[in-house]
Amino acid sequence: MAEKIHVNQPLTSRRIIELLEKNPDLKEITCPISIYHRTSRRYLDALEELGVNVRPVKRIGRPRKYTDKDVKLVQSLLKEGKTPKQISGITKIPLKTVYYLKGDIKLKRGKKRKYDRNTRLRVREMARNGMPARKISKDLGIPLRTVYYILKNG
Repeated sequence: MAEKIHVNQPLTSRRIIELLEKNPDLKEITCPISIYHRTSRRYLDALEELGVNVRPVKRIGRPRKYTDKDVKLVQSLLKEGKTPKQISGITKIPLKTVYYLKGDIKLKRGKKRKYDRNTRLRVREMARNGMPARKISKDLGIPLRTVYYILKNG
């Protein structure tokens, strides 16, 4: 029937006989490394004498959907400061997968500040120079409540 077969079960004497009966022209048997190491040396030698080569295969199964290039792209975008949701939109990779591909990179927690460091420093500097909060709010286009918050908490 087949010259090459892949098995997922341990190679016992009964299993080997069954395979040879079903496939008289068998030349090669592949199996996972773990099964290959558990197979008796006697069975491997006997199969070799019959002209059947048994060899381990590193990986068989569903191939990975995302390559190392995708993983590096996700990680570099995270290091640039993008959020997982933004990365998902850019790369068209599902959000859960972005979290999986991020690897060991820690995400910054909490909300991002609306006003950058320079704006906050300008607010504090203007207040130190004696400018009222209402005027600071009007000049910089920042809500009055936010000006008070920046002055109190930084």
